[in-house]
Amino acid sequence: MDTQITDELRATHAGRVAEEILRKCVHCGFCTATCPTYQLLGDELDGPRGRIYLIKQVLEGKPVTEKTRIHLDRCLTCRSCETTCPSGVKYSHLLDVGRAVVEQKLPRRLGDLLTRTLLKTVLPNPALFAPAVKLGRAMKPLLPSVLADKLPPVPSAAKPWPEKRGHARRMLALAGCVQPALAPNINAATARVLDKLGIALFEESRAGCCGAVRFHLNDQAAGKADMRRNIDAWWPHVEAGVDAIVVTASGCGVQVRDYGHLLAADPAYAAKAVRVSELCRDPADILAAEKVALLALLESHAAQRGKLAFHSPCTLQHGLKIRGVIEEFLQAAGYRLTPVADGHLCCGSAGTYAVLQPELAVRLRDNKLAALNAGGPEQVATANIGCLTHLQAGSALPVRHWIELIDEVLA
Repeated sequence: MDTQITDELRATHAGRVAEEILRKCVHCGFCTATCPTYQLLGDELDGPRGRIYLIKQVLEGKPVTEKTRIHLDRCLTCRSCETTCPSGVKYSHLLDVGRAVVEQKLPRRLGDLLTRTLLKTVLPNPALFAPAVKLGRAMKPLLPSVLADKLPPVPSAAKPWPEKRGHARRMLALAGCVQPALAPNINAATARVLDKLGIALFEESRAGCCGAVRFHLNDQAAGKADMRRNIDAWWPHVEAGVDAIVVTASGCGVQVRDYGHLLAADPAYAAKAVRVSELCRDPADILAAEKVALLALLESHAAQRGKLAFHSPCTLQHGLKIRGVIEEFLQAAGYRLTPVADGHLCCGSAGTYAVLQPELAVRLRDNKLAALNAGGPEQVATANIGCLTHLQAGSALPVRHWIELIDEVLA
């Protein structure tokens, strides 16, 4: 795609990245066929190709309009288009640049600004988020549905982490910001599974939100500050030879995997960010490397455990490129996986999207739940806390993180 971005933007790292991405796009439109919002709305500007044209105009200095912002805001950043694209267009990276320019040139209306400020203040801060969740549950009947639906039932208390056994292999775990309050057992379950494979898992209390919340709410400077804080917290462990940084929420995993790209222009952190990205692993990555030992453990606990539908988050299949691994382990654990149509499509969670775009998010969720329920499962499993809470809000079936199911089988 020919482009003439402004000289001012071309002088920046972000501008050069955007120009390179734009030149890769060949207008083929394959991405449109797999875009969830295009399928819902049927508008070219609500698909990746249309949004690329809008971003191109913005970067070339054309006037920024509210119409442009609306179409960019509707994007889920699910990256399904990146999986489909034959030219390797990094659409999500281009979208980051386009949204930043739009945010700079077109101030948001007061109501939208206040909502986004509240989200980026409370969600990444566990000290604020955890009590807010407790208060929200107490006042749930009085809350608007867009907020009430995001409050899952009170989780059962997390089971204990395994005792320290002096394992030679040690891995860090990101606790994150919302997961400890919404599903505190996920990291503990991961630790118990890895303990059985001779791996010690531990958390670093000085780390926090991965940076995705603030970054994708277009406060990119604050999001990068979160990333730098995590790198600083983790770096002593990296230097000590930690084997991996395990991120049990695939949405956070995609963000940490992107640290190297996002901090490439920061001379103080660029090299460290690349190393952290290299160490980032989803639990599926770790278990895939321990496949022989894990399958032997699962075989020793063999039993039929009922029908299960697995929702593969966009961040898992399109972002981290992990496909089929978790399903294999769940089947080995005795679950009968039911078929799920259009498994490549987003459930509508997408971080704060379900709050900011509730109508589209609910339509996507209802479509996803219809596909998940079609095979008559007894429960649903997924790999991301956002998807878990979003699906649970509309589902009568329990929605669990898949690692908890593996942990229960091995208990």
